[in-house]
Amino acid sequence: MKNRPFAGRTQAMLTEILPFSFELNTIAIAGASLWSLALYLAFSPVSEWVIKQLDRWFNFAERSLYTSQSEFEKTRKARESQNAFYASLFSIVPFLVVGALFNWGLEISLGDSWGISTGILACMGAGIYELGRRDGESSD
Repeated sequence: MKNRPFAGRTQAMLTEILPFSFELNTIAIAGASLWSLALYLAFSPVSEWVIKQLDRWFNFAERSLYTSQSEFEKTRKARESQNAFYASLFSIVPFLVVGALFNWGLEISLGDSWGISTGILACMGAGIYELGRRDGESSD
């Protein structure tokens, strides 16, 4: 508890709001987030494909909510923009799941501290790879 000065206050605030208490493993959250960012950067064509598929699905699902074509066409541009925004937000979810699995595997095999440190290295490597990939695309 000495290394975490805000842990007591945060836990006290949560128990005031919620009738139960739970533990959050902040190291696992940080490691999974770093790994998901690295995977999102390294596999950017896959992330773009996921965004397009989610956008198509959101537009299809929203179309089924309208009964008249004229009402649907009135706000189409705004809704499609909103759906594209939501698709870009939700596209991180598969990468969060896979990043959590990567982090869990590293913590099981190498120990607790390796998930974050290798996640940082993976983020740097993926960022450099993505810069090189985009530079290669622009020169073609």
